[in-house]
Amino acid sequence: MAGQELVIDVPRIKKAAHNAVPLTVTSYTLPHEMEVYMAEVLEVFLVELGQARLKDYLSYCLRELAVNAKKANTKRVYFESLDLDLANEADYEKGMESFKQDTLDNIQVYLAKLKEKGLYVKILFHAQGNSIKIEVRNNVEISKTEYLRIHDKLARSRKFNSLEEAMASVLDSSEGAGLGIVIMVLMLKKMGLSEDCFDIWAENGETVARITVPFAEARIESVNLLTEQIVSSISSLPQFPENIAQIQRLINDPNSQMIDIAHYIATDPALTADLLKLVNSASFMMTKRVNDIVEAVKLAGLKQIKMLLFSYGTIKVLGDNTATRKALWEHCYKTAYYAYNLVKNFKPNNKVLLDDSYVSGMLHDMGKIIFQDVHPSLLDKIRHFCIDKGIETSTFEDLAGGMNHAEIGARIAEKWNFPESLVSAIRWHHEPALVPPQHRDVVYTVYLANVFCEYEVGAVTWDQVDPQVLADFNLKNDAQLKKVVAMMSEGFKNESRRIARENSSPAKK
Repeated sequence: MAGQELVIDVPRIKKAAHNAVPLTVTSYTLPHEMEVYMAEVLEVFLVELGQARLKDYLSYCLRELAVNAKKANTKRVYFESLDLDLANEADYEKGMESFKQDTLDNIQVYLAKLKEKGLYVKILFHAQGNSIKIEVRNNVEISKTEYLRIHDKLARSRKFNSLEEAMASVLDSSEGAGLGIVIMVLMLKKMGLSEDCFDIWAENGETVARITVPFAEARIESVNLLTEQIVSSISSLPQFPENIAQIQRLINDPNSQMIDIAHYIATDPALTADLLKLVNSASFMMTKRVNDIVEAVKLAGLKQIKMLLFSYGTIKVLGDNTATRKALWEHCYKTAYYAYNLVKNFKPNNKVLLDDSYVSGMLHDMGKIIFQDVHPSLLDKIRHFCIDKGIETSTFEDLAGGMNHAEIGARIAEKWNFPESLVSAIRWHHEPALVPPQHRDVVYTVYLANVFCEYEVGAVTWDQVDPQVLADFNLKNDAQLKKVVAMMSEGFKNESRRIARENSSPAKK
């Protein structure tokens, strides 16, 4: 907003970089201070990802695309004021004759109209998979004429190897954007990229211009090496509990009877008590408290009991005996509740997903919890590993800060022979677009449940949520999302209070 200082929220930018969450910046008028702010956000984002060397190149590209998006919005307003049709070639030529001078002479008038009509320029930074994506969106679709003009400039830019060559060439300067596009391509070339890393298209009433920059291969290899080293070095992490593994084997045995499995569980009083506590937790919303393990197994079903045992075993191994770990588990409990109820309310006929959702939500952040167990001696060992392998210590600091926690958790889950669907939920809960198709449902569910936790505390906005996931759950706007999150948040509080009362009641059996 005008007159309001733009403050760089460094912790939020770092969190977005580590958790593959899109970071968005929106402006209607794109004043100079907003351009400076965007460049500063980009710098923090790149430094956090170990890509600071790209700052100057990408800052230019970002500014070029943002200014062009603002110009496109202004052009729409200008053409409408003259009752000209942008899609009509004759009208286009007529309007462009006076567009530049008229809008410069009356810039404040047109800036006010942009805001009045809600025509925005939205910048999006997104670290996803092995690349950084920078998008500039404006809510006016590019016309066919404009699209062809841009691609003609992109094609012509291939012959230039330097800025001097481009400047010396005769370019179409009717809009002043020709040289800018060429310079942008030259900037991509300086990063070792081609114009293929840039794309522009129209979708859902917006024009989207995107630059995709792959991470340096050396950095990808370093992160993978460190992740493998961390997983293999956590020797203090025990195997998955044998008694639980035995119950899992019984459940998988087609000759086993439900009552026999329940009786086997009942031979372990601690397991029985904890499993009943889990079955009676807020997620299941039982109409009455279940106090018998046989009844619990019947009500939940063998598949659900099997999945709950994965959760129970992991909690037993990792524990919750520190304040940090307790906070992480509390987040996991809430995510599990939201995941289960997302399925129950939006996809009630998907029994497999209903069975998988709670535990997948419960264990999605186990990589973060595991990292809490890393002892100082192991940290020193990893640092020496970095030196030996020529890996920058900042790469390890990225991992310690949360980057790649999903992959670390997934590797441990594989080590413990968790089901593929559960491993995928852990691995891709921040990057749903990368999940294999067969596990899409559970990953989308856990991703959105995790987003709900972030959304309710203001850490994530509507613009940052994956649109494919929103469409999958038929969430169409921010107001609808806010309503669903509020309902689920209140439900979680009420059920948690109910369970707490029951657990503390003297009359409890």
